[in-house]
Amino acid sequence: MTVIVVSGTGTEIGKTVTTAAVAALALAQGRSVAMLKPAQTGVAPGEPGDAGEVTRLAGEAITTLELARFPEPLAPDTAARRAGMAQVRAHEVAEAATKLAASHDLVLVEGAGGLLVRYDDEGTTLADAARLLGAPVLVVASAGLGTLNTTTLTSEALRARGLTPLGVVIGCWPSTPDLASRCNLADLPKAAGTQLLGAIPEGSGALSPADFRSRAGSWMGPELGGVWNSEAFGGREGPEGARS
Repeated sequence: MTVIVVSGTGTEIGKTVTTAAVAALALAQGRSVAMLKPAQTGVAPGEPGDAGEVTRLAGEAITTLELARFPEPLAPDTAARRAGMAQVRAHEVAEAATKLAASHDLVLVEGAGGLLVRYDDEGTTLADAARLLGAPVLVVASAGLGTLNTTTLTSEALRARGLTPLGVVIGCWPSTPDLASRCNLADLPKAAGTQLLGAIPEGSGALSPADFRSRAGSWMGPELGGVWNSEAFGGREGPEGARS
């Protein structure tokens, strides 16, 4: 896979940390990596955004590109309109990712919010960019109550558009998982119709870059360059394991 689109089932669920972990593992394998952020919202000029956070955690060797930045924390189409700035188009995202793929082994395209957040007044979304690219979509989901519904909706939206869900990563696994979170380890793959590829512990983004990179492999499955095993993790963190 040269291009992977990273989308969430909502906001603030760990997309950027997940993107950084995948990038760190690829860099550790000697691959050249680029991260594309089509629209950064809620960040003022000169302030570090998601691309800067990925660079900080994964390493300076990564190439980053931000197509647009809007100051208000809103959907990209609304944020652009309110700022009087040009909106991002799906074909621009695809063209930028394709150009990066020509000189990098892996390109990670990190969306804003969920899969169907609008980028422009025509209603194009990250899903449209993924379709133009023919790229698989890595879904980042939350751990707890409600995630089965949002993950199912995201997966159904992907398949309805002829897109391939690469798998699901839990973007913020709680240090003290409740019953719903523990049960969701087994239920998320069924809801998504695809495999669970990792679980990133909460607070991982606050680790030092060296610790983040050294631990990333334990959070991600072999498909993403790590050693995480869903069955072993589920046995340790699931309802039975939690009671033992």
